[in-house]
Amino acid sequence: MVLSPVALKKALVLILPLAGSLSLPIAVPLLMRSAGIGAGVALVLVVSCLWFAVMLRFSEMP
Repeated sequence: MVLSPVALKKALVLILPLAGSLSLPIAVPLLMRSAGIGAGVALVLVVSCLWFAVMLRFSEMP
């Protein structure tokens, strides 16, 4: 099943906030436990900036 561009955008608008808010709090402690605090802080900075940029790109603001 192939989604149309409009349907794909609506799906991304629906999924992106939920995916970011659930994956970041899970990924950071796992990385901090294995690689240290610095790696966890770096992951938070990189992933949150990318997540914010993608959310702005697919937002439905006028």
